[in-house]
Amino acid sequence: MTTSTTTTGNPTLSREALLRLVLKLDAVVTGANGAAYLAAAGPLEDLFGVDAAVQRPIGAFLMLFAAGVWLVATRPAISRGAVMAIAGANALWVIASLAFAIAGVSSPTTVGTVWIVLQALVVGGFAFLQAAVATAPR
Repeated sequence: MTTSTTTTGNPTLSREALLRLVLKLDAVVTGANGAAYLAAAGPLEDLFGVDAAVQRPIGAFLMLFAAGVWLVATRPAISRGAVMAIAGANALWVIASLAFAIAGVSSPTTVGTVWIVLQALVVGGFAFLQAAVATAPR
């Protein structure tokens, strides 16, 4: 990992290394969620109260999105535009997730509603970090 040393001698991640880390973490978390929604849609339907028929396409989308985020993170030069597009997609996910929870689409259980809100908060954190690091002064 690329590091630099501050005037106090503490190693810190470079802006690019931090951005790669945030993108890769987003890709791993998103991919894991997508895989779970695909592989365990039945048991998750019982736990979350969200139809397996809803979870499976979301899982497939998340797997594809995760692959795209990972690809951006591993390019020799990270495109600021691509990162902002990922951050924007993540922000849209947050809005859609909260709307899904508030509207009670698919009648989620209490556990399901809590999960939807918590994952929206995590995705919102990724969106914030991605945008903040991508637009930080060099």
